Amino acid sequence: MPTDFWGNAIFSVVPTIALGLVFWFIMRTIIRGDRVERAEYARMEAEERARRAAARDSADA
Repeated sequence: MPTDFWGNAIFSVVPTIALGLVFWFIMRTIIRGDRVERAEYARMEAEERARRAAARDSADA
């Protein structure tokens, strides 16, 4: 354990910063994954709606 002032200051702050970065990275990954999943689900929904509309239009004709 460092005995000088700046060594103690750095030794005290580094774990907090490291833990904050880990938390930020995990949250960023979760939020990006959710965003990608929602976009993919919306794309699949749009395809399904278009397919149903095409089937309905061909049945009406």
